[in-house]
Amino acid sequence: MPANNPFKTALAARRPQVGLWLSMADPYLAEVSATAGFDWLLIDGEHAPNDLRSTLASLQSVAPYRAQPVVRAVAGEVPLIKQLLDIGAHNLLVPMVDTPEQARAMVSATRYPPLGIRGVGSAVGRASRWSARTDYLDTADDEVCLLVQAETVTALGNLEAICAVEGVDGVFIGPADLAASMGHRGKPGHPEVQAAIEGAMKTIIASGKAAGTLTSDTALARRYLALGCTFVAVGVDVLVYANAARRLASDLVPSATVQAAAPGAAY
Repeated sequence: MPANNPFKTALAARRPQVGLWLSMADPYLAEVSATAGFDWLLIDGEHAPNDLRSTLASLQSVAPYRAQPVVRAVAGEVPLIKQLLDIGAHNLLVPMVDTPEQARAMVSATRYPPLGIRGVGSAVGRASRWSARTDYLDTADDEVCLLVQAETVTALGNLEAICAVEGVDGVFIGPADLAASMGHRGKPGHPEVQAAIEGAMKTIIASGKAAGTLTSDTALARRYLALGCTFVAVGVDVLVYANAARRLASDLVPSATVQAAAPGAAY
């Protein structure tokens, strides 16, 4: 396993990795989060207002620290995957992968020819340290850690086949979208959803791949880790801040109530 990707090495060794979701889309807070002691930090490009440049800034902010960055693409699009890899994202999380065919396409997008279709432009990219890493083209394929999200009923039906795709390092169960797909939108804690999540985790683990998910429930996170889940995110930065700020206000401002912007208000 390549020494240049500690996160991939940890997953392969089945060492539990506890992470934090970065949805604030701010490199300064990303760096603060990197000092907290988490094993990994998810830079979210799907549901947070990150673009390529803000993702790059967050990667640069956390680079000096132990916490390993994982970048979630907005979608499994080949050109976007190429850009994320070139700016130095070694660990990728791709949402909404429903079939083994989609999983294989993502593997191909992360590999150089002849094993894949990744465009060769690393000489001018951060990934190769702007050509200072003279062996980059020889090692890049092995350094990438590809995680795919199974978050629909369709994906769970294809889960064994998705796990069997060579080049997929782990499968992440997206609880919110899975709950919606199962008819329990907004209720990821519903017993049927939780049973499906735990069943999926067992399937992933039995396949030899790393299983992961996100939950803000500490007790649930401990249960997932006990089941053998390898990478579990236990909170979201923007919600950690929002909840702490609201508690502080409610403790010291008697009239404090949670405020929401009026419809159509500028913010």
